[in-house]
Amino acid sequence: MNGKDANDGSLNKPLKTIMAAANKAMPGDVITVHAGVYREQVNPPRGGTDNAHRITYQAAKGEKVVITGAEPVKNWEKVDNDTWKTILPAKFFGDYNPFADLVHGDYFISMDRPNHTASVYLNGDWLREVYSEKQVLTPSENVGSWFAMAPNKGKDDANAPTTIWAQFKGVDPNKENVEIAVRPTVFSPTKAGINYITVRGFKLTQAATNWAPPTAGQIGIISAYWNKGWIIENNEISYTVCAGVALGKYLDQGDNFAGNNSQVYTTTIDKALKNGWNKETVGTHIVRNNHIHHCEQNAVVGSMGCAFSIVEGNEIHDIHVRHAFSGYEMAGIKFHGFIDGIISNNHIYNTGCFGIWLDWMAQGVQVKGNLLHDNSQADLFIEVSHGPALVSNNISLSKESVLMNSQGTVFGHNIFGGKFTVLFYDSRQTPWHLPHSTNIVALHDNPSGETQFINNLFVNGSDVSQYSSALLPVRFDGNIYTKGSVRAIGLKEKRRMGEVKKDMEEVMKKYKEQDAVETNALVKNEFDAANTLSVQKNEVYLEITLDKSWLEQKRKLMTSSVLGKASISNAPFENPDGSELKIDKDYLGNKRNVANPSPGPFEILSTGKQKIKVWTN
Repeated sequence: MNGKDANDGSLNKPLKTIMAAANKAMPGDVITVHAGVYREQVNPPRGGTDNAHRITYQAAKGEKVVITGAEPVKNWEKVDNDTWKTILPAKFFGDYNPFADLVHGDYFISMDRPNHTASVYLNGDWLREVYSEKQVLTPSENVGSWFAMAPNKGKDDANAPTTIWAQFKGVDPNKENVEIAVRPTVFSPTKAGINYITVRGFKLTQAATNWAPPTAGQIGIISAYWNKGWIIENNEISYTVCAGVALGKYLDQGDNFAGNNSQVYTTTIDKALKNGWNKETVGTHIVRNNHIHHCEQNAVVGSMGCAFSIVEGNEIHDIHVRHAFSGYEMAGIKFHGFIDGIISNNHIYNTGCFGIWLDWMAQGVQVKGNLLHDNSQADLFIEVSHGPALVSNNISLSKESVLMNSQGTVFGHNIFGGKFTVLFYDSRQTPWHLPHSTNIVALHDNPSGETQFINNLFVNGSDVSQYSSALLPVRFDGNIYTKGSVRAIGLKEKRRMGEVKKDMEEVMKKYKEQDAVETNALVKNEFDAANTLSVQKNEVYLEITLDKSWLEQKRKLMTSSVLGKASISNAPFENPDGSELKIDKDYLGNKRNVANPSPGPFEILSTGKQKIKVWTN
């Protein structure tokens, strides 16, 4: 369509840009965007008033709509071999030049490399940044690379040009689609309180995002920072140096220069509470059915602004696979303060980091029905949180299933194919809250234990031996151990979890080390579950051997009354709305036998090798 921003935005007189529509839209309006590539940064000036009066941004049905943070670049001049050069004037970038902007922030580790927020793309795929003209001129068998020289802020002439060298393997860049990222985000408001927005059906891509730590206003390709009630669904979100979807806190002076210790984040929480961190003001977002990939920090990130939200049905992969930098915030999904949040039915794989990382204040969290595999660190890390947290009906098949230094967690009806790493004691004082609230009751340290394993299936490669003893009770009940799995019970020697400080006298006075307790276990050392994943077209299948005879040993249905309360927070295991918790459905949504539920994520209907569809793209 040939739109003009002077038009009224009707079907017969369409607008040219999404931003022009955003400026006109009022609560209850729907903005339908037709096929095309929109090179703009959408900054919605207002949101809806409630769920019934949203402002909806949607791609026209059946049409491909791309909103990109990149601009095309031609006029490449060949330098040598596959390396070419272009010189861009300052006006090309306007007020933001990512080639002059270093990735930086709290908890970020540069690895002594000047990583920039910029990217260079060849036919939609990104080249790798190198750090000298010599490197970009050196022939390489790997993916193409780029190096840039841009004006140094405050030192050089702001009107000086930017020179980019890029190595394009075997192609003439003037005959291909070459783009560079120039916008720091694609779809993000610049102020808080832009509530009840829906964004659906787009390809959102190629933003020059900066590092998104929990202490700063977090900006991704798309950001719902310090707003309420966003729905982000059915999008493809891809290619950025840092974050894909950001559900974080408000922007503040001093962001990304606060420091790297626990006290800094405690101060951040105190300020957030004064700035409206509560269920009435922020959070309650839904991020569902998106395809999120090629983000180097995380696919979905949030700090406190993510509370009371749901992340479901997303395919997440190729996160932090380039390892150009490091830090403490890399995961497929990384949340701080994810109170009463739900992470369900996602497929998270091929990350160079954690699959899911729940850090501080993961109270009332449910992680259920997710498929996790081929993640280079643990599929799940729950850090310095006091529960209650429920982890149920998941398939966890990476080499490391779980990293823990938290309490008040129940693992129920999962398949585990990796080891558990458990820190014996963490002295950090972290908050716990009133149930279903952001209101902080007190701070507490983080001893190991106070964990329940109920009705799980442990297969080859799983190892929970580090829970053989802990500082708080550990309960195992109704679990199955097949060939190649390692139990916590029956070890000849106790293993202290993780790195234990030499001086533990005061800790051991406060807590008495306890042996794990197990009941109703089935140990099948000769039974090979032989679990493997296979991909056929757009479907993922789990091939696994199960045995109906396992049901001869009776098990209890997992309910609020069976699970009790998390001891430190004194909060019950229940749903976010306060209703009773019942694990009465399996991974596939089938009803469980409430009188005797099957171990693992599937209700077992037959004996032998099973081929179970566990994901459809």
